Amino acid sequence: MWSAPVLLPPAGYRVRAPLFLCYPRYIILLTIKLLRQLSLPALGGFLLLATTGHGQDDGQDDTTARRASGPIRPAAPAGQVAVAPGYFLFPIAPGQPGFLAASMGELRPNHFHGGLDIKTGGGVNKPVYAAADGYISRLKQSAFGYGNVLYITHPNGLTTVYGHLNKFEGGAGAELLRRQYEKQTYELELFFDKSQFPVKRGEEVALSGNTGGSAGPHVHWEVRDAQDRQLNPLQWGGFAEIQDHTGPTLQTLAVEPLAIGARVRGRFERAVLVPRLQPAPGAATAWPDTVTCFGQVGLLLQGFDRFDNAWNKNGIQRVTVRVNGQPHYQHIIDAVPFPMGTRQVNNFVDYAYARTGGRTLQKLWVEEGNDLPFYTPPGLGQGKLDVQDGKVYSIDLELADAYNNKATAHLVLKGEKPADYVKLPGAATPGAKPKLTYDISRNLLHATVLHAPLDTAGQPQYLLLRRGGRQLALRPSYSVGAATTYLYDLRAGLPDSLLLGDVHQAFDRQAMIAPGQEINYATPYANVVFGAQTLFSNLYLSTLHRPDAGPTAPESWTVGTPLVPLYLPLRLTLKPTTPPTDRARTAIYSVSANGGRAYVGGTWNEDGTQISANLKQFGQFRLYTDTKAPTAQLLGRAGGQLTFHVGDDMSGLASYKLLVGGRFRLLRYEYKNATLFTVAGDTLGPKLRGPAELHLADQAGNEKVIQLSL
Repeated sequence: MWSAPVLLPPAGYRVRAPLFLCYPRYIILLTIKLLRQLSLPALGGFLLLATTGHGQDDGQDDTTARRASGPIRPAAPAGQVAVAPGYFLFPIAPGQPGFLAASMGELRPNHFHGGLDIKTGGGVNKPVYAAADGYISRLKQSAFGYGNVLYITHPNGLTTVYGHLNKFEGGAGAELLRRQYEKQTYELELFFDKSQFPVKRGEEVALSGNTGGSAGPHVHWEVRDAQDRQLNPLQWGGFAEIQDHTGPTLQTLAVEPLAIGARVRGRFERAVLVPRLQPAPGAATAWPDTVTCFGQVGLLLQGFDRFDNAWNKNGIQRVTVRVNGQPHYQHIIDAVPFPMGTRQVNNFVDYAYARTGGRTLQKLWVEEGNDLPFYTPPGLGQGKLDVQDGKVYSIDLELADAYNNKATAHLVLKGEKPADYVKLPGAATPGAKPKLTYDISRNLLHATVLHAPLDTAGQPQYLLLRRGGRQLALRPSYSVGAATTYLYDLRAGLPDSLLLGDVHQAFDRQAMIAPGQEINYATPYANVVFGAQTLFSNLYLSTLHRPDAGPTAPESWTVGTPLVPLYLPLRLTLKPTTPPTDRARTAIYSVSANGGRAYVGGTWNEDGTQISANLKQFGQFRLYTDTKAPTAQLLGRAGGQLTFHVGDDMSGLASYKLLVGGRFRLLRYEYKNATLFTVAGDTLGPKLRGPAELHLADQAGNEKVIQLSL
């Protein structure tokens, strides 16, 4: 055992074994399987093992050694689906010039765009035609997602999907209406066999709309294969209705260090390269300055594409990277596994930077936890570049759209090995008080000290990492002006606090949660259960519980940071210090930084002391009791139909029903403008006259019945 400070090796050394054992302030309850896998020692003290390494020029991570522990299978080739040019008919106004509001694979919040958004001239009720012979295999009506959506399965095994529709035509639409009245619900999904509703290429099957999660009138059109992968409809020669003769536009390039010994321009920071003037579409761009770097680095880019005679920005289909003339990396977004693969977009881009830096940068390497079938060749780590001292790397990037229009970019990297400690140019303020901050990136603690106190040699003092009564001394990596940077691999163990001179900073991460296994992290106030596919990579978890401080500051729980994405949901259990008296109407709500709240829900245990819910995102959470029923106001009877404005100030509308003379009449719900309305052409429901009742219920179970005289 030891008590004096122990000097950590230079930042470039790879951690081969823990320097001190990582365990949380409370307890991590691991599954029996995980305990057997890890063969963990008792959690009673620090585990002290020697470290080895090859020196600061190592500059690598240990991705290869840790592949088996990742949450997701290694990447697999996408495979090719052969479709003859012209097999599919353009489904909106075929033979006439058309326009797209969105293309396949665009980078959206939490998903890849899975098809084409076809403009309908700003209006609804445009005829929608079957793209090929087949049969209607599925219909769904919903106020959310794809809204009213129709699926046609074709003889070649592919299925075309038509979303955000206003009306279904023909026998399938009539069957849906009949079943809605049978079940007395608008939200309904039906599946059919191939003998029920066959269709021919060019047959009108629906009218376009603006239903579900649509931001404006259009038709969302997809092609899917038998594995439910969303395929790019433009990959088989495109459509004459959609013209594109212009290459993509490059907006930003970036170079990022990926390992503890890596540097870009002498720092462990991403270099974002933004042209002074945005290049023209399809232009060849060359970055004028050589970028010095060392160790393992990755490239990122931001760009867009446009179709002819359209100003909206669309996605880039293919990116190819060559290094010194040799193939290095390629991705093609022509097939997105659905629904699982689409959330991989949060790992495909730099998720945190998109939410803080205002730019969506796509990574040009295969990140840990990424099994998307985009890459040539497939494989974890593909695209990472190992930069050696003194060598020059000529980087050529090619950006292409679905019509193979291209733009190019050129960048030169030069290897420059950093010293163990280097002082870089920058302004400093003599005599200022030291200030310590830190963040975490790629398993690394990145601590920054402004105005660090100096040792007798005139260099910044070592940063002390403390754990209980023990501590480790961490040498500085580099300084820029008044800011000194210290780097530490957290896989060696989590400290309790950081100390430099008189500056003391508590470390707020209680545990490292690894992907690929089920882990239950428990505190006296909450449990967090991670599934095997909840995380893309190692998570350094922070939790915070604040007791009730009155009506303006009720009890709250903070779990993780919203800057870290989840792949699949986790299970959160909250243990309030004082359980609510009305637990049936009390639920979990997420709370934003500006005080906004969103209903999450939850289920109480039998004794009412704990409530559990699934979460798709980290954040702050509170319990609120909703005791107010929904409201509704009849807005009018345009065209002989009823339109209501509905509202609920907390949990949100859960169900609705209109009874006219005691008989069910179908209503449609449009959440975008909070309206309920009847639909003309409804031949199954009662006429809209006489006594009526509108029944409303919210997600907390509050109910209201509004009496009407029609």
